[in-house]
Amino acid sequence: MNIILVRYAEVGLKSPGVRRHFESILLDNMEAALARGRIEALINCEAGRIYVRTDRIDEAVSALVRVFGVASVSPAIECGSDMDEMQSVAAEMSRFVLGQGASFAVKARREGTHPYTSMDVGREVGSAIFLANEDRGARVDLTCPEVIIYVEVRGRRAFIFDRYIPGPGGLPLGSQGKVVASVHSERDALAAWMLMKRGCKVLVWGDEHADVLDAWDPRLKRLESSSLQSAVRASKALGAVFGHRLEDIDLACAADAGVPAFHPLVGMTEAELEERIKNIRR
Repeated sequence: MNIILVRYAEVGLKSPGVRRHFESILLDNMEAALARGRIEALINCEAGRIYVRTDRIDEAVSALVRVFGVASVSPAIECGSDMDEMQSVAAEMSRFVLGQGASFAVKARREGTHPYTSMDVGREVGSAIFLANEDRGARVDLTCPEVIIYVEVRGRRAFIFDRYIPGPGGLPLGSQGKVVASVHSERDALAAWMLMKRGCKVLVWGDEHADVLDAWDPRLKRLESSSLQSAVRASKALGAVFGHRLEDIDLACAADAGVPAFHPLVGMTEAELEERIKNIRR
């Protein structure tokens, strides 16, 4: 693999001007995530797709899947869009991803003008992969394959990969307002994480339970004010975040920070909370 494809979701729904602004914030956040791991990389964005070039693919992927706004990433091999070259590269890659007797399918998509269709790419590349793995008993299965090899053709370039690795999605961190999170439990940390996913810049007022958030924001700031109200005033935050649930309504009513309060966990079950807390600690 010699490149990483990065996709966003919600950002693509914005108007062109807003989308460019959000893309700029997202790229900056990606650079910060990579810089924390001392990973050198070149990042550029073209027509709704972000490309990351680095010689430390696996480490870069681990960093990028913790960047809010990233919907998914795919380590890929970049090559020319000539059919013979795509067949050769895909056949070589398939020797590493197809096991003995494995079934596979090829899914192709294409942007630009080419002397072939997406169906042609799927058929011809699939044929090359089958021949390259005939000695292993490889099988074509278009309904429920064990391995899917993707071919994405964009102009004169093609990208071949075998997996989509999910990111957190949401909006780029810092694209929305600034809020203070009262973090004194894992639930509070989850509530802060959910506001971060919606693009809010979260400032933490709390204890060691906030450590889990460091992995999601390389620039996470902690406030050392004596009270939540003073933390909100000093930071000029637009809101406060709490991990209260419906049964904590008395605590929610008593928590007066002088700004709008957000309670993103209010409708969650205990099972949902445990699953989400587990996920943000991955």
